[in-house]
Amino acid sequence: MDFQEIFGTKPETQATAPGRVNLLGEHTDYNDGFVLPIAIPQRTTVELGFSPDSQHHFYSQELEEMVSVATSDRTPQGFASYIFGCIQLLAKQGYKIPPVNIYVTSTVPIGVGLSSSAALEVATLKGLRSLLNLPIDDVQIAQIGQQAEIQYAGLNCGIMDQMASSLADTHAMLFLDTRTLERRTLELPAGGEILVIDSGVHHELAAGSGYNQRRAQCEEAARLLGVKALRDVTDPQVALSLPEPLCRRARHVITENNRVLEAARGVSVTRFGELMNASHASQRDDYQVSVTEVDVLVDLLQKIPGVFGARLTGGGFGGACVALVRESAIATDVLRQYGELGYTGKVLV
Repeated sequence: MDFQEIFGTKPETQATAPGRVNLLGEHTDYNDGFVLPIAIPQRTTVELGFSPDSQHHFYSQELEEMVSVATSDRTPQGFASYIFGCIQLLAKQGYKIPPVNIYVTSTVPIGVGLSSSAALEVATLKGLRSLLNLPIDDVQIAQIGQQAEIQYAGLNCGIMDQMASSLADTHAMLFLDTRTLERRTLELPAGGEILVIDSGVHHELAAGSGYNQRRAQCEEAARLLGVKALRDVTDPQVALSLPEPLCRRARHVITENNRVLEAARGVSVTRFGELMNASHASQRDDYQVSVTEVDVLVDLLQKIPGVFGARLTGGGFGGACVALVRESAIATDVLRQYGELGYTGKVLV
């Protein structure tokens, strides 16, 4: 069913935003650090119109779910919480947001670390900007989207996902300083292609995994080290003064920032892959956000000729692996081996 079948009228406007895959810089954004994402082809699209009554109405085509809510109501659950949060935050900034109908379609996979929630937030905000002629730019859209995720969906996230969804494209990496929001685009290393494979283990970061706990541990580590954020420490040896597990959490963030900065200076495709491999080991051992299935998949990828590097991408606790490869055809062999071990994966990008 399309917008007109659901709401009885044609939409006034629409907007779209991509998911993203992060190549390097995991769990660094909420530490004021550096990240290196790129947009993926899959996108979320919202169509918008004005509601004839006093309520907002949100419909998800994929979920076949309608949520109706008034501005004064409590935050709804699920996909609607992100949309509702965006609307509420715009209203708090002084913009008059009338009741709206919003119809959501998306090809961004959910629960695999490719920022389906950020794509929904950014598409919603760009749609509201178009519908209501709001004077907000793409960076402000990312910032509002981040706050919607934190305040209304309960995930104490950094700014990377929303910035990537709002500003990145599929042709170049976005090197972003998450403290200053200074950014520039960088070409992928020559001779490499991006391959993203779903491990088959989905995550729910906002539902009590360990994401918010990791952020709190990083903030405590920064406090003990006497810095504003772990981004301000560049020597991993400094982390050794911390108690466990703060030592390992801090060491991951410090070394991960250093990996992003090295990659941003320009490295060969082989070296970029080595940095990705080191990033995965750090996430697995120091940050402890990987799971068995992801480790198995990454190990298979790293052993196949033509794979320069592979790592967990996204918040962790399941999700997808990203690899830098000579050609994406190697995915067939990887998935065969993964299947022989009793796991089920699939190519996403």
